[in-house]
Amino acid sequence: MGMHPTAEGAAGITMQELQLAARNHGMPLEALRYDITPVGLHYLLVHFDIPEADERTWRLEIGGHVRSPLVVTMEQLRERAAVTMPVTLECAGNGRARLDPRPVSQPWLEEAVGTAEWTGTPLGPLLQEAGVGHGAVEVLFAGADRGVQGGLEHDYERSLPLQEAMDADVLLVWGVNGGPLPPQHGYPLRLLVPGWYGMTSVKWLRRITVLTEPFAGYQQTGSYVIHASEDDPGVPVTRIEPRSLLLPPGIAEFESRSRFMAPGSHLLRGRAWSGRAPIAMVEVSTDGGRSWRQATLGEQPSRWAWVGWSLPWEATPGEHELCSRATDTAGNSQPLQSRWNTGGYANNAVQRVQVTVRQGTAG
Repeated sequence: MGMHPTAEGAAGITMQELQLAARNHGMPLEALRYDITPVGLHYLLVHFDIPEADERTWRLEIGGHVRSPLVVTMEQLRERAAVTMPVTLECAGNGRARLDPRPVSQPWLEEAVGTAEWTGTPLGPLLQEAGVGHGAVEVLFAGADRGVQGGLEHDYERSLPLQEAMDADVLLVWGVNGGPLPPQHGYPLRLLVPGWYGMTSVKWLRRITVLTEPFAGYQQTGSYVIHASEDDPGVPVTRIEPRSLLLPPGIAEFESRSRFMAPGSHLLRGRAWSGRAPIAMVEVSTDGGRSWRQATLGEQPSRWAWVGWSLPWEATPGEHELCSRATDTAGNSQPLQSRWNTGGYANNAVQRVQVTVRQGTAG
């Protein structure tokens, strides 16, 4: 499948997709310059409506296959041991609009990502206090957002295997970047599951249920499954695949976002991340992937946050295609070509940035 639909090929964008794109937003790629993404620049995807919420009356219920069901207020949660952790979140559909044919949904290019400092309390101790019963297999998380998808009316609900839910880094979050959660990011309480695509980190969290059988609700089995074809039973979307993005070099043309640079010495920069293992290497190509050079990695703010990279480049006049490719310590690497699937999930093919180097260009 082709990686880069032409402007003409993408012209079939539907009014529904336009409506989704107006409600949700990606992170402008120039925000890759920040170690921690300002909240207003962090990517956003809201499935249904942003629910009305008041933390003074908010209650979190913990029940199901437990010995002692709990009902917890926000005040009680804030009294617990607090953790602040930089975490990179990425939408499972990031890169969807690069697929051809394009699966019809939120039309992400590469911008559905952000790294924030999230503040909350670990989930595991609360589950231990509730007393997880013998035979429990999953933990179900329900948000206050309700709507219709796939013809089904439902609360937004996702589950995690019990072992994953008990991980020390899984948090119940009430703050971001030193302030409260804004309404669109889950105020007053959300789940945060580092290393997993964003659909796992349920927002407006109000109910946690311990299950003795796997959850089969729509957001678990009707969506967020990678199907190579309509007949393929598929595999669930889980952890974030490795990806690297370039901080856009030079200056932009308004409509096309094409890049222009002056000849001479430049430092190419970007970020890389993976939910499967730490980043081991980033390679950069300035000739469309024919040859590669290894970039220098910066310091990673946390295990679950992106890492900066840089590479000097002597730019010569003409047209250039810049690419970057991340590989993690488990050996997972970005493919050069997209791998198509029906939902447009986890398309982590290398980014390609067209640059015109010409005399007289600023920067």
